[in-house]
Amino acid sequence: MPAQFGNRTVKLGTADLSELRSSNELLHDVQQLRARLQEDGYLLLRGFHDRDTVLQARMEFIHKLQFLGRLHPDFPAAEGVIGADNKSAMWGGGTNQLQADFPAFLQVVNSPKVMHFFDELLDGPTLTYDYKWPRVVGNGGNTGVHYDIVYMGRGSKNVYTMWTPLDDIPLERGTLALCLGSQHFDIVRQTYGQMDVDRDNVATGWLSEDPYEISEKFGGQWASTEFAAGDVIIFGMFMMHASLINTTDRYRFSSDTRYQLASEPVDERWIGARPKGHYAWGKTPLKTVEKARQEWGI
Repeated sequence: MPAQFGNRTVKLGTADLSELRSSNELLHDVQQLRARLQEDGYLLLRGFHDRDTVLQARMEFIHKLQFLGRLHPDFPAAEGVIGADNKSAMWGGGTNQLQADFPAFLQVVNSPKVMHFFDELLDGPTLTYDYKWPRVVGNGGNTGVHYDIVYMGRGSKNVYTMWTPLDDIPLERGTLALCLGSQHFDIVRQTYGQMDVDRDNVATGWLSEDPYEISEKFGGQWASTEFAAGDVIIFGMFMMHASLINTTDRYRFSSDTRYQLASEPVDERWIGARPKGHYAWGKTPLKTVEKARQEWGI
């Protein structure tokens, strides 16, 4: 199947989609890792998690999909073949809420290795948001272009997303893509980047569903890669990102989780035994992003 990003068919290593670079060679030197994160805006680390534990976590979500009747009955459940209803799923919730059903998943994203890595990277004791975002994406599914800050910007702005593929994910299954250089889009940071979806109630929170409209208007270079179970990619709140479209007959399994210094303010929506999450977004008529962009002048 072809790889599809927005309305374009794309190939890795072209002007449309360059390849993300690994930072594994810097793992021995935290100063160089910090410099790379500052320079590139992200860290791609191959084989960071224990692969077997990641694949155990994938099976936890397979079992949930099977229980919901969302897998194709003519194939082994472990293959993750999408059923006739083609429904995606997201099990967002606090650690305590997810523990019974997804212990291997939590072992991956809350592991001592992960927390020690962020302690070293951020130069101090860190915490992870209790709320986690594991999800599976069906055929035709994707995520539009956005900054994470619009969903979780009430505490420290120095929060980092760790995107974890819970499977081997080729481009055509909908890999994550970053707009390199987008952390420096000052006009976007000062307008869209100040949005709070619970306060401002703007549609999906996405800036656009067309990644190339954004890069053509503001600059930057879209980049992605083929991911393997065990890989991670880490980036800050002002890295514009999106996903390719899943054009296959198999679900895409992934999660995004957040980390910051424990000494800095924390967005109260995402911590505690039962995090409240987005308590106001969508409770009243939504403003379209087109209307919001007119108001922002972008």
